[in-house]
Amino acid sequence: MATGTEPPGTDRTATGVRSPGRAAIAARHLRTDRWWLSPAATAAGLLAFVAYSTWRAFANADYYAAPYVSPFYSPCLAENCVPMRGGPNWEIFGSWWGLSPALLILVFPLGFRLTCYYYRKAYYRGFWAAPPACAVAEPHRTYTGETRFPLLLQNLHRYFFYAALPVAGILTYDTALTFRNADYAWGHAGFGTLLFLVNITLIWAYTISCHSCRHIVGGRLKHFSKHPVRYRLWTWVGRLNARHMLLAWASLISVALCDLYVYLLATGTFDDPRFF
Repeated sequence: MATGTEPPGTDRTATGVRSPGRAAIAARHLRTDRWWLSPAATAAGLLAFVAYSTWRAFANADYYAAPYVSPFYSPCLAENCVPMRGGPNWEIFGSWWGLSPALLILVFPLGFRLTCYYYRKAYYRGFWAAPPACAVAEPHRTYTGETRFPLLLQNLHRYFFYAALPVAGILTYDTALTFRNADYAWGHAGFGTLLFLVNITLIWAYTISCHSCRHIVGGRLKHFSKHPVRYRLWTWVGRLNARHMLLAWASLISVALCDLYVYLLATGTFDDPRFF
């Protein structure tokens, strides 16, 4: 196929593949499959979670049904929290905080996910079409990557990873508390216990499969043979990292399901089925 760089009739105001200086290929892409399904599904899934989590975060109600506490509200850092016996009630912000306590803690796990390498790819394609899919050119005039504000903030990902670790630890503690019944007696388990166990497993798997974690445990090593422990950890994290996309979606769904389950229990929609 013969191409030029500026064919006759080129619109100098055009952007993307039609802009001056780009190869003069008539077709925007040569893909014949339904390439738009993936970014559309990604955008729909992320929008659904954003809508649901925003509603629940600002609701400031129905987030505790003994012994379960919604992961959106743990730990609770203000005095306006519902008392949770043995739970993570840490009144660090005192009584002056009048908004939903979920807003104090969600910034850390959401910041971790927002700056995650996989989620960047997901919403860059799903919302900004940068690019919309493989072998499909983006429509934007210029490309600056993550060198300008606000995308420059994506470089904070490694620090959000450090913040996500204690949050995952607290959710692990919350999961341990689910082995109580509604009267706080130990040695019991319900369907919610199983749901919380699945969720915390996915949360940890997603967290430690992070690219930043992989770099921390094995990055900048010149000789793996001199660091056998770090090399073994690096290979383990690498195996999980290969499934980072799957773990990202699975943990996103599981944390929403845990919150929804607690909401349904707190509103009296049904009782928690007990196994023992």
